[in-house]
Amino acid sequence: MEKQIINALKTCYDPELNIDVWTLGLIYSVKHSGGTAHIKMTFTTPFCPYAETLLQEIENKVKSIKGIRKVSIDVVFSPPWQPSDELKAMLGLI
Repeated sequence: MEKQIINALKTCYDPELNIDVWTLGLIYSVKHSGGTAHIKMTFTTPFCPYAETLLQEIENKVKSIKGIRKVSIDVVFSPPWQPSDELKAMLGLI
């Protein structure tokens, strides 16, 4: 079930960077229990202007998975988001 959730997350894109939240490294953990998807994530900045939009998109897409009735998203800022070297290369930063 976690793999299905991850696949759904890979269809949720940051509107500014046009990269999905999974590839961006915004998702810290994905778990499933009793029909509930538990997602721990962050944003590139605590002041992300698209936070509510992204959260709603994540909830809708994950909830569309058969067997998922509820989505619990825990947004954290510790540890702070750090782009991976691979992501930096994708963005042309290295």
